[in-house]
Amino acid sequence: MTKEKITGAEALMRSLEHQGVTTLFGYPGGSIMPVFDALFDHSAQLNHILVRHEQAAAHAAEGYARVSGKVGVCLVTSGPGATNTITGIADAMIDSTPIVVIAGQVGTPFLGSDAFQEVDLVGITQPISKWSYQIRRAEDVPMAVAKAFYIAQSGRPGPVVLDFAKNAQVESFEYEPVDVDFIRSYVPVPDTDMTSLEEAAKMINSAKRPFALVGQGVTLGNAQKELLTFLEKADIPCGTTLLGLSDIPTSHRLNKGMLGMHGNLGPNVKTNECDVLIAIGMRFDDRVTGNLATYARQAKIIHLDIDPAEINKNVKVDVAVMGDCKQTLPQLTDMITFAHHEEWIASFREHEQLEYERVIKNEVYPADGPLKMGEVARAVSDAAGDKAVLVTDVGQNQMLSARYFRYNRNRSIITSGGLGTMGFGLPAAIGATFGDSERIICAFMGDGGLQMSIQELGTIMEQKAPVKIILLNNNYLGNVRQWQAMFFNRRYSFTPMMNPDYMKIAEAYGIPSRLVVKREELSQGIEQMLNTDGPFLLEVAVIEEGNVLPMTPPGGTVNEMLLEC
Repeated sequence: MTKEKITGAEALMRSLEHQGVTTLFGYPGGSIMPVFDALFDHSAQLNHILVRHEQAAAHAAEGYARVSGKVGVCLVTSGPGATNTITGIADAMIDSTPIVVIAGQVGTPFLGSDAFQEVDLVGITQPISKWSYQIRRAEDVPMAVAKAFYIAQSGRPGPVVLDFAKNAQVESFEYEPVDVDFIRSYVPVPDTDMTSLEEAAKMINSAKRPFALVGQGVTLGNAQKELLTFLEKADIPCGTTLLGLSDIPTSHRLNKGMLGMHGNLGPNVKTNECDVLIAIGMRFDDRVTGNLATYARQAKIIHLDIDPAEINKNVKVDVAVMGDCKQTLPQLTDMITFAHHEEWIASFREHEQLEYERVIKNEVYPADGPLKMGEVARAVSDAAGDKAVLVTDVGQNQMLSARYFRYNRNRSIITSGGLGTMGFGLPAAIGATFGDSERIICAFMGDGGLQMSIQELGTIMEQKAPVKIILLNNNYLGNVRQWQAMFFNRRYSFTPMMNPDYMKIAEAYGIPSRLVVKREELSQGIEQMLNTDGPFLLEVAVIEEGNVLPMTPPGGTVNEMLLEC
């Protein structure tokens, strides 16, 4: 029986549907036009979101993936369309976000000829993707797509790039769907050595001052329940990385706060006092460790991770437990004994009280003066309740909203961690509204980051995407200004910002908005934002020279945090 012959472009549509894709983010152009023509006939199955810039397509795919746990997909043309996605690909790689970027390419006869809008996308993206592949024949489409999705979401997730030559889009072949669950030489989940589990359990059982570092690997492994069972059985307090903040409820007695440069005082100090340090799905980023020469030198270190490349990369460990923490945490839990560490856990309180008196009280509950970023974040979090997802841009808005938002459900924070991409927040929030339409998407950003992707207000306008934008406007590039104040003698070199009238811009895009200047207007403004169907822009004029504290100075020791500057 003869199979149906279809074009490579049509095969891509059917292959995406076969993978369960329902949403695409993209921007058309010459070298991808046959694909968009095929997409016209699949609009009932594949909802294409037209962004206003290709970088936003990649970030929107990231936001979709981070909140939904599925693979995000973006579709762009060749040349500048493809290169505009590079920042999003790099961002997804370092933050382990599963996306598939499909880009048009000139026809194979023109490859290497410097044809119009030709770039070597495979060469550019190989260092910043899990896999980058050029489709040169129509018959290669089903296998390429199946491999792309398998690689993107298996093991440690990440971005995959498909460079789709135009001739392969228009050629015809006999289509048959393909599934992939194995690729030779690719081992997404390494075998777990039972001896390492036994050694780790022995260390934990003998520990007097155990402390756990919880990272996004718990989220990626959907292992929040397994984490809680493990921590509660051994009575182990924990700190979380920025991307791991929603792995454990904020209010849980064992959750001692955020790790790192702008984390909480207690977990940073106790990192250098514990006797056993258990790292779970985190990579010992430099913003977490500070000076490696002084980091946790007193502790035995256990590292649970799915990626062998992370073991001993930054911090030498005593025991490495390889595997998916969804499996290794229960195995380890079975081997450890019930324990109680009341005195050790109680020792965090003095640091919590000190941080509250010196930092938190003034940031979240100021008696007078200008509005603070922290108080806005806490007020929005309290008003939105446990349905809210925090999306941030990068800078002071990121650190302060992450610190003072409360997390009660998993997959509740979407932020650019490793790459620190300004302009990430708005398109990522758009993607998140499509990834989980039942949750409130609260997007915090500064005046600098918003203007890096402000054109995506057009996407919000067209899609009526219900993004609740909280613009924390201090008329500065705030994070850089803080460093200039602390380390460059207050020489504010090109950090003050002249801002437009955001209310008029919102009006032009048909987005309801409100400006809050006074503290007594804040709660009413938040209520109006949350009660408005669809998108809303809440601009809050905050203190111009506010600082994010505590802070470990660059290259400093984690237990020597600055509480004032």
